[in-house]
Amino acid sequence: MTKRTVLVATLGGQPQIVTFALQRLHEHGVPITEVAVLHLSRPRYLRALRRLGQAFPGDEFLGRRCHLRPVPIRVDDEPLPDIRGEEDVNAVWRAIYQVIRQLKDDGAQIHLLLTGGRRMMALLGVSAAMLQLEPGDQIWHLYTPDALLKKARDGAILIAPPNSGVRLLRTPIAPLGAYFPAIQVLTRTPDEVLARSTRWLDEQQQALCEKVWAALSPRERDVLRVFAEGKNRREAAAALHLSIKTIDAHKSKILGECRVAWDVDEGKRIDYHFLREKFQDYVRQLR
Repeated sequence: MTKRTVLVATLGGQPQIVTFALQRLHEHGVPITEVAVLHLSRPRYLRALRRLGQAFPGDEFLGRRCHLRPVPIRVDDEPLPDIRGEEDVNAVWRAIYQVIRQLKDDGAQIHLLLTGGRRMMALLGVSAAMLQLEPGDQIWHLYTPDALLKKARDGAILIAPPNSGVRLLRTPIAPLGAYFPAIQVLTRTPDEVLARSTRWLDEQQQALCEKVWAALSPRERDVLRVFAEGKNRREAAAALHLSIKTIDAHKSKILGECRVAWDVDEGKRIDYHFLREKFQDYVRQLR
C-alpha cells in the first residue's frame, strides 16, 4: 500500500513559498496529495492564506489532486495573531507537534517546509519533528533568487517560471524518535513533552540551588532567604538586624557562588533580583 505523502508548511505573508516548494516536489516525482499549512492569524497572514487557496481550485494543484488544509494556531480556542510570550511559543509547538503526530499515526510520509512565517516557527518545527519523523521523511528549506523574490512578493506570482532558479534544499535531521522508540512512547502527546521538559528544568534548577545553599554559612543562608523573599538591601538589613555593609559582604559571597553554579559570565551583572528569581521557590519549600 502506497503511503499518503503530505507537505507540512508554516505560512507567513508569502504564500508563494508553499506553491514554489510544491512545484519542485512534483517536478521531482514526489506525489504530494495534501498540504497542511500552519499559520498565525494576523491580517497579513490571513490574506496570504486566501491568496494561497487560489492555487488549489477544485482541490487540485497544477492539474493534480492536492488538498489544501489550513491549520490555524490557537490559544484557549482563540486564533493566535503572533508569538508574544511563552504561552504562545508552547501553543505553536503544540500545534506543529499535533499535526505531525496525527499524520504519523495515519502512516503518512511527511515533507516539512519551514521557510515561511516567523523564524520561531521554524525552530519549533524542527524541535517537534526530531521526536517524530522517520527515515524517509524530509525537512526542506526553499531558496528563491532575489529577482524572483521581489516580483513574487505577497503572492504576486504563485507559480515559478521555468528555469527560475528556485531550489529546495534538504535539511539534515536526526529523527530521535525513530532511533530511540522509547522517546515516542513517553511523549505521545505534546502536553506530555512540555510537562517532561518543565520537570527537567525544575530538577536542574533545584540541583543548582542546592549546590549554592550547601556552600553557604548559616548566616549567609539567612541573608539569601530574605533576598529570596523579595526584600532589598535595606529591608534585609532591618530584618536581620545587620548593617548594610555586612549584608553587602554576605551578598557578594552568595552571588559569587551563584555565578559559578549558573556559569554566569564575569562581565554580566547579577544582584539581589537574581536571588529572588532563582531561590524564591527553593526557600519556600525549606520552611
